[in-house]
Amino acid sequence: MIARVTLEIALRREFDYLVPSELEGQVEVGTRVKVPFGPRQVMGVVTAVVDESPHTNLRAIAKVIGRQSLVTPKVLQLARWIGEYYCCAPETALKSVLPEAVRKEQEGWRERLVVRLLQIHGEMPKLTKRQQDLWNIIEEWREIPLQKLIELAGTTGDTVRRLEDKGLIVIENQISERDPYEHENILPTEKLVLNVEQTTALAAINGALDKLNEEGRTKNAEGKADTFLLHGVTGSGKTEVYLQALAHTLEQGKGAIVLVPEISLTPQTVERFKARFSSGKCQTLVAVLHSHLSSGERHDEWHKIRQGRARIVIGARSAIFAPVEPLGLIIVDEEHEYSYKQEESPRYHARDVAVYRGQKEGAVVVLGSATPSMESYYNVKRGKYQLLEMPTRADDKQMPVVRVIDMRSEAKKEKGIPVFSNRLKEAMHQRLEKKEQTILFLNRRGYSSSLQCPKCGYVAECPNCSVSLTYHRRAQELRCHTCGHFAPAPVRCPNNECRDPAIRYAGLGTERVEETLVKLFPKAVIRRMDSDTLKRKEDYRTILGEFRRGKIDILVGTQMIAKGLHFPNVTLVGIIHADLGLHMPDFRAGERTFQLLTQVSGRAGRGDVEGEVVVQAFTPFHPAIQYARRHDYVGFYEQEIEFREQLKYPPLTRVALLTMKGRNEDKVKFSADHLRNELEKRLKGWPDLVIAGPAAAPLARAETFYRYQIMLRTRAMSKLSKILAEMLMAQEWPDDVTVATDIDPVDLI
Repeated sequence: MIARVTLEIALRREFDYLVPSELEGQVEVGTRVKVPFGPRQVMGVVTAVVDESPHTNLRAIAKVIGRQSLVTPKVLQLARWIGEYYCCAPETALKSVLPEAVRKEQEGWRERLVVRLLQIHGEMPKLTKRQQDLWNIIEEWREIPLQKLIELAGTTGDTVRRLEDKGLIVIENQISERDPYEHENILPTEKLVLNVEQTTALAAINGALDKLNEEGRTKNAEGKADTFLLHGVTGSGKTEVYLQALAHTLEQGKGAIVLVPEISLTPQTVERFKARFSSGKCQTLVAVLHSHLSSGERHDEWHKIRQGRARIVIGARSAIFAPVEPLGLIIVDEEHEYSYKQEESPRYHARDVAVYRGQKEGAVVVLGSATPSMESYYNVKRGKYQLLEMPTRADDKQMPVVRVIDMRSEAKKEKGIPVFSNRLKEAMHQRLEKKEQTILFLNRRGYSSSLQCPKCGYVAECPNCSVSLTYHRRAQELRCHTCGHFAPAPVRCPNNECRDPAIRYAGLGTERVEETLVKLFPKAVIRRMDSDTLKRKEDYRTILGEFRRGKIDILVGTQMIAKGLHFPNVTLVGIIHADLGLHMPDFRAGERTFQLLTQVSGRAGRGDVEGEVVVQAFTPFHPAIQYARRHDYVGFYEQEIEFREQLKYPPLTRVALLTMKGRNEDKVKFSADHLRNELEKRLKGWPDLVIAGPAAAPLARAETFYRYQIMLRTRAMSKLSKILAEMLMAQEWPDDVTVATDIDPVDLI
């Protein structure tokens, strides 16, 4: 018996090893093993089991890790596809499907001592008063952690051991699972009554689930799974549709994965799913996977899934690799979100991986959003996905009224650019009087976006990156939000030839918004939520909990408050500098702005009182702002797709972005020019290929590295990515120059 093993070191090939007779029953596809490699031993995963090998003198597997295979054959197939399509080493792709906490050689279970009551045969032995008190507690609990018993009884371990000596109890090791939500009081919920739009959407999803289930029973083979795009406005009740579709999946004996953007994975979101499946005929554990879990929590949550105890998984992008078997349903909520794209290799997009996995495993895929990505809506138009629409809010609640304020006019009236327009100030004042709540959104943290000298024109820039430093007033620091560089804020111009004390801070950040609010509304309770204020993982939960209970009047924040929050008492949303993202050097700038404005606006008017949204902009008539004001997604899509068609941009084509970086700019530029020549030679005659560059990246220098980019656009990306992988492997680069390949990038910076 021979095992084909992919090692954890990126060599882009598999190695054959003999399976010793004593390990034969333990080795299968997906088993983690330790094998000799040269003079050392390394970890790997068995990717195939064969009878013969073309190689001789094979070495034997040294050790099997774990009691069951960790990578299922289907997830292994998924990892292979990721390696091929996203141009990365198979070993790197395989690592991505297993959390680091699970890949360790030693199993990561936490054990604790537990005291368990024994059945008494014969007479009860004589006990001292302290021992009797202790015995009474144990008799009541039947089984109790030793540490908890010692705390309750106010005694010592020695006293407990004496009861063990008398044969009354046993003290033993027991696995203690770490549950990140064990202190939450989860109250069971029942399914809600659906409106007509929700009922229609659910019927389509359940029908597809039933069809696959029937085909699986009769043919015992893979069925062709449906992919749905659920386009529902904010507050239309998409989550309730998800919950009832999940219940239907569980009734069929299958499991499900629910992907949620990291930023939306709030305690509020998790509680809704846990509460629905905490009791009743569909009762199951709901496993949660996200970046804020400790290593131990992640280990235990993952094993709940692998052991089949948790049949629903909710998590951020890496949860798409959860070993759910059999898999019946995948839901990707807020499918347009850019955080579903992995920034490091393998640079996969979880939404696209979800669709691929659904097709391969015969699972229905539901992509949900109030502002679908251009790619997903384009796939609807091509007939690749089925469209489900929920254009009105649940319970007949009205969409909020959106008012766009031209800040150019406000600046003329105020003789300078104000933080708040008169309309927004008046609206906030009205909400405070009515005891209603306000959310203010600005997608820029800090106090001011730059420091400038009005006399000589000096701008404080990062020494490592080609960006200006942001002023943080409370810390009296200038910080780079790209590399983390910081320096004390100067009191005069740093230019030695100037030294003017009139240096000033330009632009606007959330810290300055908060300070201005405190001056305007001294009696209001104001909180700010951004990465500067949230230092501990429980801070996010604490602030949102206070806001939900009405203890906060005005909440100011960045993107983390833009979506996934449901607070019925929020009747006003203010969007400050709404066109901030429109001026980014990215063809998706308009799409991103439209999505962000629509999502933030959706936080208003979710209760009984109609909501109002005040949008402050310097380019108020930009299509992205005007279509968002009217809640008109289809109108925005139709004008945007024309622009993309003219320039051959996605979704009409697909993009591969090659980024070269190094500390010597001349070497990087030379390498980029060389790569362009090689691409033209190798891809000559490619029918629809467009090659742009090389050119300096929009962020030309980051973390001391100079960056140049080449962009390739084609419809046949699967074919191109294989050629790119071969080409880049064959090239020799200067020691200090590296090349990163990003297939279907969402960020061109």
